[in-house]
Amino acid sequence: MKASKVLDASRTEPKEVVPASRKLGAADARALIGKASQVIVAKGKQVERFKPGKDKEDMIVAAMLGPTGNLRAPTIVSGKTVVVGFNAEIYAEYWGST
Repeated sequence: MKASKVLDASRTEPKEVVPASRKLGAADARALIGKASQVIVAKGKQVERFKPGKDKEDMIVAAMLGPTGNLRAPTIVSGKTVVVGFNAEIYAEYWGST
């Protein structure tokens, strides 16, 4: 809910919304990495930044997946940046204040 409030406030319109009932796994995470120049994974206050190609894909995928093996939510692709999880500072950096 926090993510959608920030995106609404910044007037960012999603091109695609995937419902939580559609489980995305490791193969989906790898597909996102393949198109990205930067992957940011937020787990609470902890934020990790990865550079695909430079950082190991397996390490990035492991960070992107939750304990159930599904892609953590929310996941947003903005240009060539993939943001996984919610962190107020990261959202402020990309989409304005939170």
